[in-house]
Amino acid sequence: MGFIFRKIALLMGDVALLYISLILALFIGFWGSFDASVFLEHAIPFSLLYLVWLVIFYVLDCYDLSLPPSSAPFLARYVLATTVLFATGVLFFYAFTLTDITPKTNLLVHVGLFGVLAFLWRLLFSAWISPLSPWRIGILEMGPQATELQEIIQSLKHHGYQYVRLESEQGLEDQLKAQRVDVVILPPDFLTQDDHIQTLYRCLGTGVTFLDLAQAYELFARRIPLTTIDHQWFIRNVQERERGFSERLKRLFDVTAALVILIVSLPLWVLAALAIKLEGGGEVFYTQERVGKNRSTFFIRKFRTMKTDAEAHGAQWAVMGDPRATRVGAFLRRTHLDELPQMLNVLHGELSLVGPRPERPMFVENLEREIPHYRVRHFVKPGFTGWAQIKFRYARSVTDSRRKFEYDLYYIKNRSMIFDVLILLKTLQLFFRREAP
Repeated sequence: MGFIFRKIALLMGDVALLYISLILALFIGFWGSFDASVFLEHAIPFSLLYLVWLVIFYVLDCYDLSLPPSSAPFLARYVLATTVLFATGVLFFYAFTLTDITPKTNLLVHVGLFGVLAFLWRLLFSAWISPLSPWRIGILEMGPQATELQEIIQSLKHHGYQYVRLESEQGLEDQLKAQRVDVVILPPDFLTQDDHIQTLYRCLGTGVTFLDLAQAYELFARRIPLTTIDHQWFIRNVQERERGFSERLKRLFDVTAALVILIVSLPLWVLAALAIKLEGGGEVFYTQERVGKNRSTFFIRKFRTMKTDAEAHGAQWAVMGDPRATRVGAFLRRTHLDELPQMLNVLHGELSLVGPRPERPMFVENLEREIPHYRVRHFVKPGFTGWAQIKFRYARSVTDSRRKFEYDLYYIKNRSMIFDVLILLKTLQLFFRREAP
């Protein structure tokens, strides 16, 4: 059972528990008078609310399978998620008045019951259900390059991913049978040797899946390290896609969503502009040249977060607690509200909602010298947000930019409308997360 199927199974369990906890809450609240009509009266409005609740669980990583459900980081986000569920329930029934139902105690009991049952479901899923279909993953000896990947796989053992060490000098066929291996991760250049190719050929039909390092990282870490790929990988995987219906659909989605965000966030624009002016005057907006698709340049728009002389000595990498930031600017950065004016770039077609984040020309020149294949980022339109943004912190060095580029490669290879929507939902999580050191 792969990662996606495990998440779907976890989601389906949550859907069932939502209705079970609703029935229990109504049974308690309507003690002695509960019947089918009471349930039906509540089921329709609550079903609409459940769609929002499931999105909240996704945004706040309650379907993240990389952490044990009993760990402190997971418990913290789970408590936050259930609190947000209750708050959105209150808004749904009392602020928007979309229904005549006004549950008070029933809503609190419902959220409490679901919170407990869904957490127990995660403990059960982690301890019993997920390991029922384990993936035994064998890694052939390949030196220090696979150490990180081995640690990633071992960190997922609570979801049935089991690491098996294989010896390349011993009979591979016998090891696969004895260890009941499902997946084998091959070392670099393994397929360049005829005897190894013959060994793998004899293993065909055994049900074993063979992955190279790049494929393994893509599957388990959801990034593609530059040390695992070469020019042939790019030729096979990063060819420019044909323009057609999918590109037009993405553009329509960008324009529609940007307009909605602009309209909804308009009061925040007024407050941000007023705060910037009251703190010290100066320009409200800040424009900065960035590199877009096919290395064309454009000017990105942001609310000004730095002092007016912040770059008197030239462009600098952003740093945590940047002393150049104003007090209002620090708040805008922390909440990512300074990025809102980029919706104008989206409407203008310079940005997409999702894609690799555009860099400044002077940084791009240096990064293209320091990071192999960096120019590939410019094959697609840059984005307001991206896979690298939700998986890694702000880039503060060439090393950080290299790691973010590995996430960008994953996005470029696997991009789709569904993936874009999931990234946008995950971007909401940034409002609840402090910048990593």
